[in-house]
Amino acid sequence: MMLPEPGSPSAGTDAQARLARHFEEAGYGLVSPPVLQPVEPFLELSGEDIRRRIFVTQDEAGTELCLRPEFTIPVCRLHRSRADGRSADYSYLGPVFRLAGDEPDEFLQAGIESIGRADTPAADAEVLGLALEGLTLFDRTDVRVRLGDMGLTVALLDGLAVPPAAKRRTLRALAAGRSLDGVTNAPASEEPHAGLLAAIQGQDPKGVRAFVEDVLSIAGISRVGGRSAGEIAERFLARATAQAQGGTGLNAENRAVIDRYRAIAGEPDAAARSLRELARDAGLRHQPFEAALNLFEERTGFMAARGLPVERFAYSGGFVRNLDYYTGFIFEVTTGGAGAHVLVGGGRYDGLLTHLGSPAPLPAVGCAFWLNRMGRADETRGE
Repeated sequence: MMLPEPGSPSAGTDAQARLARHFEEAGYGLVSPPVLQPVEPFLELSGEDIRRRIFVTQDEAGTELCLRPEFTIPVCRLHRSRADGRSADYSYLGPVFRLAGDEPDEFLQAGIESIGRADTPAADAEVLGLALEGLTLFDRTDVRVRLGDMGLTVALLDGLAVPPAAKRRTLRALAAGRSLDGVTNAPASEEPHAGLLAAIQGQDPKGVRAFVEDVLSIAGISRVGGRSAGEIAERFLARATAQAQGGTGLNAENRAVIDRYRAIAGEPDAAARSLRELARDAGLRHQPFEAALNLFEERTGFMAARGLPVERFAYSGGFVRNLDYYTGFIFEVTTGGAGAHVLVGGGRYDGLLTHLGSPAPLPAVGCAFWLNRMGRADETRGE
């Protein structure tokens, strides 16, 4: 699909056209990925929030496609077809489609994606700077900037040797702003099947499966919650193994460290000092956490050098994206005051191109503007 010229009526407001020019003048060439996209990358790489809201269809051959719910994956696919293995900067402006209850199912997004740059902290600072400059074109200066770092969060969990299943559940809980109670290991006495799990530890899987099948057969049940006897047996065996190893969740010590980490908040320099204290107390100084923290501080320096008001930005250890492909720096810019909503959001996704088939890893960072919210913000301010 070809986009209309930014200055035409169908391209949106004058501010949208100025935003498109702003990106192009900064070296981000305008592209227009197809509206119809293969559904698999979004199911595999997007967060649950997008996966349950996409519009799915099929072509004549039965291949499942979807209307693009966002631009990052489509732009990365376009990059693979045009400049795979090389660096390039892109901008976009067009419709995206998501099932939504409180907003239109079709709305305009604009944004930028910088792919292949090796100067990670400088590229991060540039994307944030261009986002804030772009908002001024909509007369949006009454905003708040929240920063996070998926690289720091993942390095913390890896440094604490959090089991893989608990790591995924912890990230989901952090993204949703939930307590970690559901991820923390319960005392053995509170495990409702503790005796059974102890009994089957180390047993032959075939014997355990036969046992479960016999129990269900006696009760006249073939499936429980959609799971077969074999699937139930496998789950019991996994839980038994985990119980023998201390559980699949967070132990009390790790839970305390993560709760302390998510409570760290404030302007970036102060947050960095608190993060270093945490690393020292938790014994993480020689872990990947240290490298991620060094990158965090270097990024803050590039932001300050760019003239961004770093002292007004708010870092939060509890800020985690619910999109699965983010790997490092993340940010969102929101309206101030009550009823705040996100105007711009973005971050770093260094592993996405590899997941899409790129033969070599390519660093990448970008952001998206919710253009439909610009008008609503102006109306709200006017009222």
